[in-house]
Amino acid sequence: MIKEIKLGTIGSGTIVRSILDNVLLTEGIRLAAVYSRSEERGAALAEAYGAARVYTDMELFLQDGEVNFVYIASPNLLHYEQAKRALLAGKNVICEKPFCTGAEQAAELVALAGERGLFLIDAVPTAFLPNFDVLKSRLPKIGKVKLVMANYSQYSGRYDRLLEGEVPNVFNPAYAGGCLMDINFYNVYLSVALFGRPEKAVYYPNRYGSLADTSGVMVMCYDGFVCQLAGAKDTWGVNFFQIEGEKGYIYIKDGSNGIAEVRVVTKEEEECLNEQSNPDRWFYEVRNMTKLVLADDHQAFDRGLETMREVVEVLESSRKQAGIWFPGDK
Repeated sequence: MIKEIKLGTIGSGTIVRSILDNVLLTEGIRLAAVYSRSEERGAALAEAYGAARVYTDMELFLQDGEVNFVYIASPNLLHYEQAKRALLAGKNVICEKPFCTGAEQAAELVALAGERGLFLIDAVPTAFLPNFDVLKSRLPKIGKVKLVMANYSQYSGRYDRLLEGEVPNVFNPAYAGGCLMDINFYNVYLSVALFGRPEKAVYYPNRYGSLADTSGVMVMCYDGFVCQLAGAKDTWGVNFFQIEGEKGYIYIKDGSNGIAEVRVVTKEEEECLNEQSNPDRWFYEVRNMTKLVLADDHQAFDRGLETMREVVEVLESSRKQAGIWFPGDK
Protein backbone atom coordinates (compact mmCIF):
# COMPACT_ATOMS: atom_id res chain seq x y z
CA MET A 1 0.00 0.00 0.00
CA ILE A 2 1.23 3.47 -0.91
CA LYS A 3 0.97 5.87 2.04
CA GLU A 4 2.02 9.01 0.17
CA ILE A 5 2.44 9.98 -3.48
CA LYS A 6 5.92 11.47 -3.84
CA LEU A 7 5.80 13.04 -7.24
CA GLY A 8 8.52 13.63 -9.77
CA THR A 9 7.49 15.80 -12.73
CA ILE A 10 8.62 15.78 -16.34
CA GLY A 11 7.75 19.07 -18.00
CA SER A 12 7.36 22.62 -16.79
CA GLY A 13 4.47 24.04 -18.81
CA THR A 14 1.20 25.63 -17.72
CA ILE A 15 -0.61 22.34 -17.15
CA VAL A 16 2.12 21.17 -14.76
CA ARG A 17 1.61 24.25 -12.63
CA SER A 18 -2.16 23.72 -12.71
CA ILE A 19 -1.66 20.23 -11.35
CA LEU A 20 0.88 21.32 -8.75
CA ASP A 21 -1.34 24.17 -7.54
CA ASN A 22 -3.76 21.46 -6.47
CA VAL A 23 -1.08 19.13 -5.14
CA LEU A 24 -0.40 21.87 -2.57
CA LEU A 25 -4.06 21.68 -1.53
CA THR A 26 -4.29 17.89 -1.26
CA GLU A 27 -3.18 15.63 1.57
CA GLY A 28 -1.31 12.48 0.64
CA ILE A 29 0.59 13.88 -2.33
CA ARG A 30 3.60 16.19 -2.63
CA LEU A 31 6.25 17.21 -5.15
CA ALA A 32 9.59 15.54 -4.44
CA ALA A 33 11.65 16.21 -7.57
CA VAL A 34 11.61 17.96 -10.93
CA TYR A 35 13.10 16.94 -14.26
CA SER A 36 13.57 19.59 -16.95
CA ARG A 37 15.92 20.00 -19.88
CA SER A 38 16.38 23.58 -18.62
CA GLU A 39 17.94 23.79 -15.16
CA GLU A 40 16.63 27.34 -14.82
CA ARG A 41 13.00 26.35 -15.54
CA GLY A 42 13.33 23.27 -13.35
CA ALA A 43 14.72 25.27 -10.44
CA ALA A 44 11.92 27.83 -10.72
CA LEU A 45 9.29 25.07 -10.62
CA ALA A 46 10.95 23.33 -7.69
CA GLU A 47 11.18 26.55 -5.71
CA ALA A 48 7.55 27.43 -6.36
CA TYR A 49 6.21 24.05 -5.25
CA GLY A 50 8.69 22.85 -2.64
CA ALA A 51 10.67 20.16 -4.46
CA ALA A 52 14.02 19.28 -2.92
CA ARG A 53 15.80 18.21 -6.10
CA VAL A 54 16.09 19.27 -9.75
CA TYR A 55 17.44 17.02 -12.50
CA THR A 56 18.48 17.67 -16.07
CA ASP A 57 19.57 14.04 -16.52
CA MET A 58 16.62 11.66 -17.04
CA GLU A 59 18.50 8.58 -15.82
CA LEU A 60 19.46 10.24 -12.54
CA PHE A 61 15.90 11.48 -12.13
CA LEU A 62 14.49 7.96 -12.54
CA GLN A 63 17.03 6.65 -10.02
CA ASP A 64 15.75 8.99 -7.30
CA GLY A 65 14.67 6.60 -4.54
CA GLU A 66 12.22 9.02 -2.96
CA VAL A 67 10.13 9.52 -6.09
CA ASN A 68 7.44 6.83 -6.38
CA PHE A 69 5.24 8.46 -9.04
CA VAL A 70 6.37 10.13 -12.26
CA TYR A 71 4.01 12.70 -13.79
CA ILE A 72 4.63 13.13 -17.54
CA ALA A 73 3.62 16.38 -19.23
CA SER A 74 6.21 16.62 -21.99
CA PRO A 75 5.54 17.06 -25.75
CA ASN A 76 3.12 14.39 -27.00
CA LEU A 77 5.59 12.26 -28.92
CA LEU A 78 7.77 11.75 -25.82
CA HIS A 79 5.01 10.29 -23.61
CA TYR A 80 5.42 6.65 -24.65
CA GLU A 81 9.20 6.51 -24.31
CA GLN A 82 9.26 8.35 -21.01
CA ALA A 83 6.40 6.33 -19.54
CA LYS A 84 8.12 3.08 -20.53
CA ARG A 85 11.43 4.19 -19.00
CA ALA A 86 9.69 5.18 -15.78
CA LEU A 87 7.82 1.86 -15.51
CA LEU A 88 11.02 -0.08 -16.17
CA ALA A 89 12.65 1.95 -13.38
CA GLY A 90 9.92 0.77 -11.00
CA LYS A 91 8.01 4.05 -10.89
CA ASN A 92 4.26 4.44 -10.99
CA VAL A 93 3.23 6.70 -13.87
CA ILE A 94 0.68 9.47 -14.36
CA CYS A 95 0.64 10.49 -18.03
CA GLU A 96 -0.94 13.56 -19.55
CA LYS A 97 -3.14 13.40 -22.61
CA PRO A 98 -2.73 12.26 -25.24
CA PHE A 99 -1.42 9.16 -23.45
CA CYS A 100 0.56 8.09 -26.53
CA THR A 101 0.23 8.21 -30.30
CA GLY A 102 -0.53 4.58 -31.16
CA ALA A 103 -2.63 1.64 -30.00
CA GLU A 104 0.37 -0.74 -29.88
CA GLN A 105 2.23 1.67 -27.62
CA ALA A 106 -0.77 1.93 -25.30
CA ALA A 107 -1.15 -1.85 -25.07
CA GLU A 108 2.55 -2.28 -24.32
CA LEU A 109 2.49 0.26 -21.49
CA VAL A 110 -0.64 -1.24 -19.94
CA ALA A 111 0.87 -4.74 -20.06
CA LEU A 112 4.17 -3.54 -18.59
CA ALA A 113 2.46 -1.79 -15.67
CA GLY A 114 0.33 -4.85 -15.01
CA GLU A 115 3.33 -7.21 -15.01
CA ARG A 116 5.12 -5.02 -12.47
CA GLY A 117 2.11 -4.22 -10.30
CA LEU A 118 2.49 -0.50 -10.88
CA PHE A 119 -0.11 2.22 -11.20
CA LEU A 120 -0.50 3.59 -14.73
CA ILE A 121 -2.87 6.55 -14.72
CA ASP A 122 -4.40 8.40 -17.65
CA ALA A 123 -4.35 12.04 -16.53
CA VAL A 124 -7.50 13.25 -18.28
CA PRO A 125 -9.55 15.33 -15.80
CA THR A 126 -12.91 14.28 -17.32
CA ALA A 127 -13.18 10.89 -15.60
CA PHE A 128 -12.43 12.43 -12.18
CA LEU A 129 -15.13 15.13 -12.40
CA PRO A 130 -18.29 14.84 -10.28
CA ASN A 131 -20.31 16.22 -13.19
CA PHE A 132 -19.14 13.34 -15.39
CA ASP A 133 -21.02 10.94 -13.13
CA VAL A 134 -24.01 13.30 -13.17
CA LEU A 135 -23.95 13.30 -16.97
CA LYS A 136 -23.84 9.51 -17.20
CA SER A 137 -26.70 9.14 -14.75
CA ARG A 138 -28.95 11.51 -16.73
CA LEU A 139 -28.37 10.00 -20.19
CA PRO A 140 -31.37 7.61 -19.99
CA LYS A 141 -33.70 10.59 -19.49
CA ILE A 142 -33.31 11.74 -23.10
CA GLY A 143 -34.09 8.36 -24.63
CA LYS A 144 -32.36 6.88 -27.63
CA VAL A 145 -29.44 9.12 -28.67
CA LYS A 146 -29.65 10.36 -32.26
CA LEU A 147 -27.13 13.18 -32.53
CA VAL A 148 -24.10 14.56 -30.69
CA MET A 149 -22.66 17.97 -31.55
CA ALA A 150 -19.70 19.66 -29.90
CA ASN A 151 -17.31 22.55 -30.31
CA TYR A 152 -14.11 23.32 -28.46
CA SER A 153 -12.32 26.28 -30.00
CA GLN A 154 -9.54 28.10 -28.19
CA TYR A 155 -7.38 30.50 -30.16
CA SER A 156 -3.73 29.84 -29.43
CA GLY A 157 -1.06 32.50 -29.16
CA ARG A 158 1.27 29.91 -30.65
CA TYR A 159 -0.82 30.04 -33.83
CA ASP A 160 0.35 33.65 -34.20
CA ARG A 161 3.92 32.37 -33.97
CA LEU A 162 3.11 29.80 -36.64
CA LEU A 163 1.90 32.57 -38.95
CA GLU A 164 5.16 34.42 -38.29
CA GLY A 165 7.20 31.46 -39.53
CA GLU A 166 7.97 29.55 -36.31
CA VAL A 167 6.85 25.95 -35.76
CA PRO A 168 5.83 25.50 -32.11
CA ASN A 169 5.72 21.90 -30.85
CA VAL A 170 1.93 22.02 -30.54
CA PHE A 171 1.66 22.37 -34.36
CA ASN A 172 4.63 20.22 -35.27
CA PRO A 173 4.03 16.63 -36.48
CA ALA A 174 7.58 15.83 -35.37
CA TYR A 175 6.30 16.16 -31.79
CA ALA A 176 2.84 14.64 -32.48
CA GLY A 177 1.25 18.07 -32.34
CA GLY A 178 -2.02 19.28 -33.78
CA CYS A 179 -5.53 20.26 -32.79
CA LEU A 180 -6.90 16.70 -32.74
CA MET A 181 -4.26 15.62 -30.23
CA ASP A 182 -4.85 18.71 -28.10
CA ILE A 183 -8.17 20.58 -28.19
CA ASN A 184 -10.48 18.18 -30.04
CA PHE A 185 -9.08 15.36 -27.94
CA TYR A 186 -11.52 16.30 -25.17
CA ASN A 187 -14.53 15.96 -27.46
CA VAL A 188 -13.37 12.57 -28.67
CA TYR A 189 -12.58 11.42 -25.14
CA LEU A 190 -15.98 12.35 -23.74
CA SER A 191 -17.79 10.68 -26.65
CA VAL A 192 -15.84 7.44 -26.26
CA ALA A 193 -16.18 7.52 -22.45
CA LEU A 194 -19.97 7.80 -22.81
CA PHE A 195 -20.67 5.62 -25.84
CA GLY A 196 -17.63 3.41 -26.39
CA ARG A 197 -15.58 2.99 -29.54
CA PRO A 198 -17.44 4.13 -32.69
CA GLU A 199 -18.06 1.92 -35.70
CA LYS A 200 -16.33 4.51 -37.88
CA ALA A 201 -14.35 7.69 -37.29
CA VAL A 202 -13.30 10.17 -39.98
CA TYR A 203 -11.34 13.35 -39.37
CA TYR A 204 -11.49 16.40 -41.64
CA PRO A 205 -8.56 18.67 -40.73
CA ASN A 206 -7.54 22.19 -41.62
CA ARG A 207 -3.77 21.97 -41.99
CA TYR A 208 -1.14 24.69 -42.19
CA GLY A 209 0.84 23.55 -45.19
CA SER A 210 2.46 20.20 -44.43
CA LEU A 211 2.33 20.78 -40.69
CA ALA A 212 -0.18 19.43 -38.20
CA ASP A 213 -3.85 20.37 -38.12
CA THR A 214 -4.76 23.75 -36.64
CA SER A 215 -8.49 22.94 -36.54
CA GLY A 216 -10.85 20.30 -37.83
CA VAL A 217 -14.03 18.25 -37.47
CA MET A 218 -14.21 14.64 -36.31
CA VAL A 219 -17.23 12.58 -37.38
CA MET A 220 -17.83 9.44 -35.33
CA CYS A 221 -20.56 7.01 -36.38
CA TYR A 222 -22.32 4.72 -33.93
CA ASP A 223 -25.20 2.31 -34.34
CA GLY A 224 -28.14 4.70 -34.83
CA PHE A 225 -26.44 8.03 -34.24
CA VAL A 226 -23.53 10.23 -35.24
CA CYS A 227 -21.18 12.60 -33.40
CA GLN A 228 -19.92 15.79 -35.02
CA LEU A 229 -16.99 17.13 -33.02
CA ALA A 230 -15.30 20.41 -33.94
CA GLY A 231 -12.08 21.71 -32.45
CA ALA A 232 -9.84 24.65 -33.26
CA LYS A 233 -6.66 26.38 -32.17
CA ASP A 234 -6.91 28.96 -34.97
CA THR A 235 -10.39 30.35 -34.12
CA TRP A 236 -12.57 30.94 -31.09
CA GLY A 237 -16.29 30.57 -30.50
CA VAL A 238 -18.92 29.24 -28.11
CA ASN A 239 -17.76 25.98 -26.55
CA PHE A 240 -20.43 23.37 -25.86
CA PHE A 241 -21.27 19.67 -25.95
CA GLN A 242 -24.84 18.67 -26.78
CA ILE A 243 -26.41 15.20 -26.80
CA GLU A 244 -29.81 14.96 -28.50
CA GLY A 245 -32.16 12.03 -27.94
CA GLU A 246 -35.71 11.09 -28.90
CA LYS A 247 -37.06 12.36 -25.56
CA GLY A 248 -34.90 15.44 -24.99
CA TYR A 249 -31.38 16.78 -24.92
CA ILE A 250 -28.42 17.38 -22.62
CA TYR A 251 -26.39 20.56 -22.97
CA ILE A 252 -22.95 20.81 -21.34
CA LYS A 253 -21.96 24.36 -20.58
CA ASP A 254 -18.46 25.39 -21.77
CA GLY A 255 -17.95 22.06 -23.51
CA SER A 256 -16.26 18.74 -22.88
CA ASN A 257 -13.20 20.08 -21.10
CA GLY A 258 -14.47 20.62 -17.58
CA ILE A 259 -18.21 19.77 -17.83
CA ALA A 260 -19.03 23.00 -15.99
CA GLU A 261 -22.80 22.39 -15.88
CA VAL A 262 -25.19 19.71 -17.11
CA ARG A 263 -28.55 20.95 -18.42
CA VAL A 264 -31.15 18.25 -19.05
CA VAL A 265 -34.26 19.20 -21.03
CA THR A 266 -37.21 16.91 -21.78
CA LYS A 267 -40.88 17.57 -22.55
CA GLU A 268 -41.70 16.99 -18.90
CA GLU A 269 -38.98 18.92 -17.10
CA GLU A 270 -35.75 20.90 -17.21
CA GLU A 271 -32.93 20.73 -14.69
CA CYS A 272 -29.51 22.34 -14.40
CA LEU A 273 -27.04 20.32 -12.39
CA ASN A 274 -23.58 21.16 -11.08
CA GLU A 275 -21.79 19.22 -8.36
CA GLN A 276 -18.49 21.03 -8.90
CA SER A 277 -18.30 23.90 -6.45
CA ASN A 278 -14.68 24.42 -7.42
CA PRO A 279 -14.40 25.53 -11.07
CA ASP A 280 -10.83 24.18 -11.31
CA ARG A 281 -11.09 20.78 -13.02
CA TRP A 282 -7.58 19.83 -11.86
CA PHE A 283 -8.73 20.13 -8.24
CA TYR A 284 -10.98 17.11 -8.72
CA GLU A 285 -8.40 15.20 -10.73
CA VAL A 286 -5.68 15.53 -8.07
CA ARG A 287 -8.03 14.96 -5.13
CA ASN A 288 -9.81 11.91 -6.52
CA MET A 289 -6.70 10.40 -8.10
CA THR A 290 -4.86 10.65 -4.77
CA LYS A 291 -7.79 9.09 -2.92
CA LEU A 292 -7.90 6.11 -5.29
CA VAL A 293 -4.12 5.54 -5.13
CA LEU A 294 -4.05 5.60 -1.33
CA ALA A 295 -6.97 3.15 -1.32
CA ASP A 296 -4.91 0.89 -3.65
CA ASP A 297 -7.79 0.87 -6.15
CA HIS A 298 -6.07 -0.43 -9.28
CA GLN A 299 -9.40 -1.44 -10.83
CA ALA A 300 -10.63 2.15 -11.04
CA PHE A 301 -7.58 3.14 -13.04
CA ASP A 302 -7.78 -0.02 -15.15
CA ARG A 303 -11.24 1.09 -16.30
CA GLY A 304 -9.76 4.43 -17.26
CA LEU A 305 -7.05 2.70 -19.25
CA GLU A 306 -9.66 0.78 -21.26
CA THR A 307 -11.23 4.09 -22.27
CA MET A 308 -7.79 5.50 -23.01
CA ARG A 309 -6.93 2.62 -25.32
CA GLU A 310 -10.15 3.08 -27.29
CA VAL A 311 -9.51 6.83 -27.59
CA VAL A 312 -5.96 6.23 -28.82
CA GLU A 313 -7.25 3.78 -31.44
CA VAL A 314 -9.80 6.32 -32.72
CA LEU A 315 -7.24 9.13 -32.87
CA GLU A 316 -4.61 7.01 -34.56
CA SER A 317 -6.82 5.55 -37.28
CA SER A 318 -8.65 8.78 -38.12
CA ARG A 319 -5.57 11.01 -38.29
CA LYS A 320 -3.72 8.52 -40.50
CA GLN A 321 -6.69 8.37 -42.87
CA ALA A 322 -6.53 12.18 -42.96
CA GLY A 323 -2.84 12.04 -43.91
CA ILE A 324 -1.44 13.10 -40.54
CA TRP A 325 1.54 10.90 -39.67
CA PHE A 326 3.94 11.09 -36.74
CA PRO A 327 7.47 9.70 -36.30
CA GLY A 328 7.30 6.01 -35.40
CA ASP A 329 3.92 5.42 -37.07
CA LYS A 330 3.53 2.15 -38.92
